[in-house]
Amino acid sequence: MIDYIEPKVLKGFRDFLPNAEIIRRSLTEKIENTFRSFGFVPIDTPAMEYAEILLGKGGGETEKQIYRFKDNGDRDVALRFDLTVPFARFTALHRNELSFPFKRYHIGKVWRGENTQRGRYREFTQCDFDIIGSDSPAADFEIILLIRSALLNLGLDITIHVNHRGLFNKFLSHIGQIDNSAEILRTVDKLSKIGEDETKRILCGLTGESNAVKILEFIGAKGTFNQVIDRITELSGGHSDESQMLISLNQYMIDACGCENPFVIDPSITRGLDYYTGVVFETFLNELPDIGSICSGGRYDNLAGLYSKDKNSISGVGSSIGLDRLLSALEHLGKLPAANSCSAAIICADIKKSGQYQALAQKLRAEGVPCEVFLEPAADKQLVKQFVLAEKKGMRFVIIPGENPLTDKLTLRDLTERQNTEVSIREIISIVNKQ
Repeated sequence: MIDYIEPKVLKGFRDFLPNAEIIRRSLTEKIENTFRSFGFVPIDTPAMEYAEILLGKGGGETEKQIYRFKDNGDRDVALRFDLTVPFARFTALHRNELSFPFKRYHIGKVWRGENTQRGRYREFTQCDFDIIGSDSPAADFEIILLIRSALLNLGLDITIHVNHRGLFNKFLSHIGQIDNSAEILRTVDKLSKIGEDETKRILCGLTGESNAVKILEFIGAKGTFNQVIDRITELSGGHSDESQMLISLNQYMIDACGCENPFVIDPSITRGLDYYTGVVFETFLNELPDIGSICSGGRYDNLAGLYSKDKNSISGVGSSIGLDRLLSALEHLGKLPAANSCSAAIICADIKKSGQYQALAQKLRAEGVPCEVFLEPAADKQLVKQFVLAEKKGMRFVIIPGENPLTDKLTLRDLTERQNTEVSIREIISIVNKQ
């Protein structure tokens, strides 16, 4: 019999101690509240799917990163690598139970067997939000506006980079390279990681030097919104529905936010996954752009049709906040929220009065004061040891009850100021709720 198993965690996977998990939950609650304020509703899907579901449309490098295996019933299964493909399966399966346009959000873990780096792990959490069942540019705009609102509500300074996959495909058709579009898109998507010289080298091998130069000219267009849109429209063969879509989105944002250039048009943004077909976007922290996009997405026309015999199109557009990369960035910037789960603790002076201590805590909780009851006194009955415990848990206040906890005056100790004050229950509620 084994008498010892070394406690260890797989590379790219992590445990989360209470302080870290409190911060994660705090951020996800704020993000979720923003989603709900726009009328988006939550769903959930299984962590594991039949492999054929996930392999249908991920494409390229992503399929190589899927955790795929045979289960005990010899079924070919895999862990989900994102939340969008399972959502497409979900939509096809529950199509008759949903009302369209359907606005959903889903916050959950996904798994990819990729190389780990700062803010990138093999098990990570995505915060997805999508509108499915509308091909209106108003849907694309609402997703972009929701990206902006969710991240601004977290106190972040961001820039949203927007492009249109359809316009890039028109450009590739114009130069006779549409048959190589999948590999060209994946190569361009790696531009920020591998640099322009390596990108050009790969493109030359795919398309020839002349076309590689044209592609780099297209994705490198710079200037104001109007200058860039005019240039890439010209390079793609002239005005089109796709270029008009970008113009419309820009005007919608100006109308909604009262500002010019609220997002950046960036022809190098293509998104590597095969299922994107229209507008695509990536979001960067202005204070830490090198960490990469913290919120990405785009339009995927009729992805759900892959899982349905009914081939009537169900257009979708959505985005995803990478929670782990966001947390890594906030930590680097020193902007993580406080890890406080409780405002105050009730000291245990006498184990026989545990029932009264809990009754006191219930009164405080009923008035909106999160409150923990310490369960036993220190062995030497020194209160300072319970003060230290409260500080370690991030609490500012401890309540020291008297002989009759529910009727006597209480002692409120401010651990920050190192001060004791004789107070009533009502005064404790007022003091703690002001903090």
